[in-house]
Amino acid sequence: MQLIVLWDIDHTLIDNAGVSKETYADAFTALAGFPAVELARTEGRTDRLIMRDMFLRHGMPLPDWPAVEAALAHAGEGRFDDLRARGTTLPGVRDALKAVSEQEGWVSSVLTGNIATNARVKLSAFGLDPLLDLPVGAYGEDAAQRPDLVAVARSRVHQLRGLRGEVPVVLVGDTPRDVEAALSTGSGIIAVASGIHSEEELAAAEAPVVLPDLSDTAGLLEILAGFARW
Repeated sequence: MQLIVLWDIDHTLIDNAGVSKETYADAFTALAGFPAVELARTEGRTDRLIMRDMFLRHGMPLPDWPAVEAALAHAGEGRFDDLRARGTTLPGVRDALKAVSEQEGWVSSVLTGNIATNARVKLSAFGLDPLLDLPVGAYGEDAAQRPDLVAVARSRVHQLRGLRGEVPVVLVGDTPRDVEAALSTGSGIIAVASGIHSEEELAAAEAPVVLPDLSDTAGLLEILAGFARW
């Protein structure tokens, strides 16, 4: 059985302890020349939308994307020690990633609003990066809208890993935007109430599977195997 599993990062795999919003603030300051008055609004948005929103709310034109991406990467790398000191891996994550990575015919990567550089920073801070096939993931620089990232990841898996045909895709994430991205692209979704959204909110977003966290590795594998049999 073949399966593509795409994990969100923030509040699905790790708790960044507010470091993400500090990273956006640092990038904004570097680009705008003055500190942000309001913190970034994240909640499952891509970096492109998060930074655009920050500049709009401060009444400023958005710089060209290459400049924004470079500022985000510099800010993210500069917050590595803060992230490692204050953040944490969420319950069950390491065992879950390891178990999924060992399944024959499965590809396990990320679908995240973070740019690739900062995704790697966040995962490497907790030693999670070796458990994921990061070159085939989809990242915040790849598209503004989260649903569009699904096709990006699928294309990379086919090109780089040789999977052929309509291989099922499952997203694992903690926000209604993760649910929307899955449902609007015909992907499976496992919603995890490890962020700010409750199990009830995720169910109301029409997630067919909602878990409190990722601590039940055997149960998670069983659910994923069910998607692989689609």
